[in-house]
Amino acid sequence: MLSTSMSGTAGRETATALEWLPVPLLEWYHENARVLPWRSDPTPYHVWVSEIMLQQTRVAAVLGYYERFLEALPTVAELAACPEERLMKLWQGLGYYSRARNLQKAARQIVERHGGEFPTDYDNIRALAGVGDYTAGAIASIALGQAVPAVDGNVLRVVSRLTNDHRDVTRPETKAAVTEAIRKVLPVHAAGEFNQALMDLGATVCLPNGVPLCERCPAQRFCAAHREGHEMELPVKAPKPSRRVEERTVWLIFHERKVALRRRPKQGLLAGLWEYPNEPAGGGFERPISLTTEEVAAPPVPPIPGPVSFAAAGKHIFTHIEWRMKAYTVKAEGEELPPGWVWADKRELGERYPVPSAFQAFSHIVEENL
Repeated sequence: MLSTSMSGTAGRETATALEWLPVPLLEWYHENARVLPWRSDPTPYHVWVSEIMLQQTRVAAVLGYYERFLEALPTVAELAACPEERLMKLWQGLGYYSRARNLQKAARQIVERHGGEFPTDYDNIRALAGVGDYTAGAIASIALGQAVPAVDGNVLRVVSRLTNDHRDVTRPETKAAVTEAIRKVLPVHAAGEFNQALMDLGATVCLPNGVPLCERCPAQRFCAAHREGHEMELPVKAPKPSRRVEERTVWLIFHERKVALRRRPKQGLLAGLWEYPNEPAGGGFERPISLTTEEVAAPPVPPIPGPVSFAAAGKHIFTHIEWRMKAYTVKAEGEELPPGWVWADKRELGERYPVPSAFQAFSHIVEENL
């Protein structure tokens, strides 16, 4: 029984709702499944790469990246051996770059511990870097046909509505309860299809933002939240902490059709990526230009002499931080840069140096000056 507010007959209705789900859900899926490239050849490697890319990212945004990534790194061994800068360039724009680093770390674990062959045991899959319960379940069920649940946000939303469960879905005990409930009704010979059907139902019908499309849902006739009129109240989630806002100044420094880049520290936000030099706002534009490296005990660097003008404002939202940025162009009078910085031309910016999408608002200005 999922809902702590239900008992007796109501509890039985909740259990029955899940028991009734597999047949109509699979029939719906066979007619409405999304056509996705990783479904055409669902090897463990393909499913793994797709699931990592899809974490906190929309399917539409992932499609092109997935194709390019597999074209460049078609095997686990090639991913394990890929130079970090090339890997980051392939990932550029997807965000949450620690996902790419964990992919490579896991690929190296597969090479070192499993002879380069993707593990087929759930526990060994779960032990890979960056792989949680959901991702391990997705790989094991979709690629290997194992009867293992794969419970993500879509599944939690569908089940909370189907069973009228008002517990907080962000709590581990709620996810554990839903996982066990799914395990009990999971079709042994169609586990992968069932898991993907739940994902698709949540993504296309039982919508996360806005009114769910109940008239299209194969579970409408036995959905408890629909019957009680609670669809818009579910799922229940604890409020997220407010983001910290940082005002930042970004310097777009140009010289002879090249732009200055510096590399971020190896730890922390956007670790190891290249960026347009930036710093916390404050001090006033009238002060001498003092471009500092990351705010971690880095030595001050000399000003970059040259004409300065305001370029644009931009904003980027991370999980816990919001950057509000003002960018200025600097037409550098010479080629000298602080240690560790580089000049990048248009080709190098496109092919070599991974610049995060946090600076996307200024890309058109950079392109115009290269």
